[in-house]
Formats: sequence, structure tokens, C-alpha cells
Amino acid sequence: MMTFLSRVLLYTLQIQLIRTVAGLQPLHTSQHGPSVRLDHATVTGIRNGTVESFLGIPYAQPPVGDLRLQLPHLVESYSGTVDATTVGNQCFQEAGASLGELPPEVAQGLGPYLEFLSQITNVTQSEDCLNLNVVRPANVSAEAKLPVLVWIYGGGFADGSNSIPAYNGTAIVERSIQLNEPVIYVALNYRLHVFGFLGGKQIKDAGLGNLGLQDQRAALRWVRKFISAFGGDPAKVTIWGESAGSISVYLHLFADGGNPGGLFRAGMMSSGFAPPTGDITDVQDTYDFVVEQVGCSNATDSLACLRTVPADSLLAAANETLPIGSFLGVSSAFLPRADGRFVTMPPLQLPAKGKIADVPLITGDCKDEASFFSFASLNITTDDEFASYVSQNWFPGSSLADLSTALQLYPSDPAAGSPFDTGSENAFSPQFKRIAALQGDWFFHGPRRQLLDNVSGKSTVYNFLSARGNFPGIGDFHGSDLLIALTGGDMTDYFIRFVNHLDPNPTTGVQWPPYNTSARSTLQFNDGSIPLNITVDDQRFAGIKELTSLALRFPL
Repeated sequence: MMTFLSRVLLYTLQIQLIRTVAGLQPLHTSQHGPSVRLDHATVTGIRNGTVESFLGIPYAQPPVGDLRLQLPHLVESYSGTVDATTVGNQCFQEAGASLGELPPEVAQGLGPYLEFLSQITNVTQSEDCLNLNVVRPANVSAEAKLPVLVWIYGGGFADGSNSIPAYNGTAIVERSIQLNEPVIYVALNYRLHVFGFLGGKQIKDAGLGNLGLQDQRAALRWVRKFISAFGGDPAKVTIWGESAGSISVYLHLFADGGNPGGLFRAGMMSSGFAPPTGDITDVQDTYDFVVEQVGCSNATDSLACLRTVPADSLLAAANETLPIGSFLGVSSAFLPRADGRFVTMPPLQLPAKGKIADVPLITGDCKDEASFFSFASLNITTDDEFASYVSQNWFPGSSLADLSTALQLYPSDPAAGSPFDTGSENAFSPQFKRIAALQGDWFFHGPRRQLLDNVSGKSTVYNFLSARGNFPGIGDFHGSDLLIALTGGDMTDYFIRFVNHLDPNPTTGVQWPPYNTSARSTLQFNDGSIPLNITVDDQRFAGIKELTSLALRFPL
């Protein structure tokens, strides 16, 4: 969800932020760049110090024309010369929402964070966007068989790109070299919003739901087939995502009846698990709206008609829907939903009723996940308004009686709200901290804990909590962990060791125990004199349990 956050705040603050950050600039071509032989092609990349990058490699046929709103078609072979010295097109991005005027202390405190996640402005948006980047240590031989880390970006399934400088992977690869635990990093693009996550009966009947997830699966098949040419080991792939990317990892774990098909051997999920959604036909109104907006209402086959209209028309229709960050908070019509093919049942039912891949996992959340997403609802000020808002927008079909227990467990007392542990501070409206607490536990912490409770007895799982950052007004908000995960710090070290050994622990230092439902041990990343410690994942235990029960009964 990070590119969305960046655009929202750029709009809200009306400031011009620096587009590149020291150490995270777009890479530049050296005079004699590296090359890789791929089938019958020579792929030329770039070298920057100890790291080599091969950028914008197409992994699937462009999903344009008759291939729009179709399953991805994997590139099976290459010939000639492939120029991989610049990033490829990014997929069409949905326009962000304005949160209104942020409190001054929040706006000012977010400046460094926005600089970190700002985008390159000259990257073309296009349907022809199914490309990936490969970043590796310099001078790696094809026989090196290094473990591979595949990154799936966030963005609410509506925006995001592998061209964001913070996602270029150089800091991770450089740190892996320093640790003598080298890894290869792959960052993929996937279709978004109308192009990748359109719902409706017509989509379900055609078996074309959640196409963005199918794109990711295709990219993983590409990695299995071709990564050895770059010195990677296709048998040692870990998939990692944040936010929407983390939700994607979750859904890959349950795809194909829990059979990873040799595509990955481990998964890491940062702030995203089961979206509390139902069936893909539940968003029929969005499909009908898009069809009407682009002039396909009278077509005999509306889905076929959608393949003939200009891409800009589809993008304009997507921009007329409510994005994540609007008054609805983290709710969106483009979240993954059960499609009968890739996602076989409502996602929140999968841990109890589905079969998960038997692979080791890392899971984790930020302490104050939904604080940032709660500014668009500052006009909710009374208890009655709060109850109606929650019932209508997050638990559709529920009554106030259904919500009575949850409303008691999430009181309007600011001291109980998010940002947590801040007492009466940061109460930007009478219900702000209450909305932030309930929304974060419903969408993030609850699904994570539900997954842990169901799978930790069968699989090795390591759980973390990011409580480092403490941004003014919003605490340790959604995405703040990226500042420590992507920059070569202590979180990066734990992740690199996990990719190499399926165990994140160092020889000396803080040991991260696997999670179980008795101890609920969690590695916590902190500010202050104790940067790391082991805590217990039992915060708001009764409240989170109640919200998960409600989400199962009343999915989006």
C-alpha cells in the first residue's frame, strides 16, 4: 500500500519531495556491464559496486488486446539481445484518495518516510508491464546456486511497482554479501485494480478472478525456469511481500491445495494476511459500473467488450471507485476474493478449512497498523456514528446487536486506542483512536493471529512486531517497518539468514524462537536502549478474537 500512501500525502501536503534518496538512486550503467546467457539471448545488465542488476525483463506476454483480462502467458524462450539496463513499464496505477488535511505534526514527521518511498516520475504506465528485476552479487557464476528472495510489492492491489527505488533490492543484496550469506533478489510487477482484480459473475464464470495473483504465479514459474542462469537456485526460493504483497504471499501458500509446485520453499509476510472478503461475485456492482463507464453495457459479451476499449477508459473507470485510504479505510472493491480457482474459499476461512503449503514462515505486523488509514473518517465523532460506520462499511449485513461485544471491547477511551500506549494523546477526533484500533485489529492483527493459531502447530513460524519508528501522531503505522526491512538493518539480517537457512537466528545475539500457541513468542523491534526483545503476542486478545469471528460471519 506504500505507493498509495506516497501519492496521498504528496497531494495532501502539497509539497515537492525529493524523488531519490541517498543510497537508493536508480542504478546507472557502467561502461562494461554484466551479461547473462538466457536461452538463445544475451541479457545485458548494469553493475554498481558489488551488485549487478538486470532490470525490466519481460516474464509474460504483454496482456493487451485479446490477452487483456486473460491468464498470463509465460515467456518460454528468449533470443537476440535483451536490454536489461533500465526498469520496465509499471502497471497502470489507480489514482489515490485525499485524506484531507493532516495534523501538522503528522505531516511534518512523515517527510523522511515519503522520501524513502517516493517513485521515479518518468517510469511509463502501461498494460505491457509484466516484467521483473533480478539483482545479484557481482561476478556470480551460473553454478553458484544462491538462494533467491522474491519481492511482491504492496499498494492495496491498486498501485505499486518494482521501479520504486526503495524496492530495488541493492541494500539487501549488499548486506547479504557483508554477512557472507549472499542472496539473489527478484522484484516482479503484476496487474492491478480493474486490469488485475476485477470481480463479478462474468469474471468468475470465465475463471479469470485475481489475475494479479496469477501474474505473480507466472513470475514464480519464470524464476523456477530461468533463475539458474543468474546463479540462483530454483529449489531455494523464498517469497516475501508487504501489505498487498504480503496478502499475496498468504494466498500463494494456499493455492493449488497447498502445493507450492516447486515454486518456493519458504514465505515471509509483513503486514498482510487474509483479507476479510467473501466471494468475487459480491462486487458485481463494481463490474457493472466499469462496464457502464466504458460503454459496454449493451454488448452481448461484456467481458469481450472490455478487451476492446481503450486502456485509458478502464483506468478512468477504476479512478472513479473508492480506493484504499478513502472514507472506507482499508476496504476496497479490488481486494482478492474467492474466485473458485486460485482462491477457493473466502480467504479468512483458509487456515481452518484449506490446506497450506508445508514450508517455514515469517509473519509480522506493525504495532499501529491502521492509524494512518483513519484520518478520512475524522467526521465520525459519536458512539452511534461509530457503530453505524463499522456495521455498514466493515461488517456488511451485521446489526448493532451483532457488534455489541466488539463495541465494548473497543471503547471510545483514547487511552485504549491506536497509536497504542499513548494515553490521551493523538485523539484527533473523539473516535479517531477507536477507529484506528478496531480497523487495525480487524484487517491486520486478527488475520495474522488466526493464521498463527491454525498453522504454528504444524509448521515452523516466526512472528515479529515492529514497534520502531514512533512517528508523531500515528506511532508505528502500516509500512513503517519497511524503513528497517529494506535498508540493511537488523530486521534485514534476520530475513537474510532465513532465506539462506530457513532459520533467522544468528550465532550470537537475540534468539528468535518459533511461535506456538502456548508461549506466543514474538521478536519485537523497538526504539531506545533495547532495540530487540522477545515479547508475547497477546495484546487485545478478546477483542481480536471477537473481530475475527465477526469477519467470518460478515465478510466484505
